[in-house]
Amino acid sequence: MKIIDAHTHPFLNELERTGAYGEFITDMDYFADDMARSGIEHFCGSVIRHIDGSEWSQVQEMNRHALTIWEKFPETYTPGFHIHPNFSKESCEEIEYMASRGVKLIGELVPYFMNWRSYADPRLEEVFHLAEEKGMTVNVHPSTDEDLEAFMNKYPKLSIIVAHPRDGKDYIENLTRLERHPNVNLDLSGTGMFRYGMLRHGVKKLGSERFLFGTDYPICNPGMYVEAVLFEKITDEEMENIFQKNAERLILHKEL
Repeated sequence: MKIIDAHTHPFLNELERTGAYGEFITDMDYFADDMARSGIEHFCGSVIRHIDGSEWSQVQEMNRHALTIWEKFPETYTPGFHIHPNFSKESCEEIEYMASRGVKLIGELVPYFMNWRSYADPRLEEVFHLAEEKGMTVNVHPSTDEDLEAFMNKYPKLSIIVAHPRDGKDYIENLTRLERHPNVNLDLSGTGMFRYGMLRHGVKKLGSERFLFGTDYPICNPGMYVEAVLFEKITDEEMENIFQKNAERLILHKEL
C-alpha cells in the first residue's frame, strides 16, 4: 500500500514557506526527506503565499513555481495550481495550459491568502465549468457553510475535495454536507485527526471512497497524520482507499 499525501504546500522561497516553525524546513530537499521519513511516497498540492490579488502575475508565479518543483520531483510530486475570481479570462487560459501539461489538480485554493472570498462568486462560473469540462479536481479550503453549500449546488458534476475535517459538530456538518453532494470528498489535513474514532465514524457514514489522506505539511506534522490513520480500526481495503486509491482516482487520474 502506497501513502499519497493529497494536501501539502511546497515552496521555492521564504514568502511561500508555510508553518509556524517553518524556519526548520530549509528547502525542498528537506521537504521531500520529511515526506519519505513519514512513509509518504507521493505528495500533492499548491504553492501558496499572501497576495493582494491586484495582478495576475502574482497568481501565475505560484503556479509556475509548482511546475518548477514538479520538474525536480517528477515521480513524487503532483502540482496543484491557482485560479482567481479577479482574473476569469486568465484563469481559464491557465486551466487550458495546465491541462496541456497533464496537470488536473486545482488547489488547495486558499482565498483568504489571496484576497478573495467566495467559491460561489459569479466570476468563477466559466472557470469552474471549464475545470469540469477538462476533468479536473478542485481542492478548496473551507469558506463559510453558506458559501460551500452554494458552491456545491452550483457545480454538482465538478470533482471537489474540501480540505480539513474540522472537529466536533463542524465535522458532523461536513459529513452531512457530503451526504447531500456525492461529487464532494474530504481530505484529512489540518484540524481534527487527533480525535480518535472520527475517521472510522466517517467511513461508516459515507464509505471509505470519500476520504483522502492529507497533512497540510509543512504546517502540520506528517508523521502524526500517518499514525492517526494507521491506528483507526478500519479494514485494509478502507485504509488503502484513503491512503492511495482515492488520490490516484481524483488527483493522479489513474484508471483503477
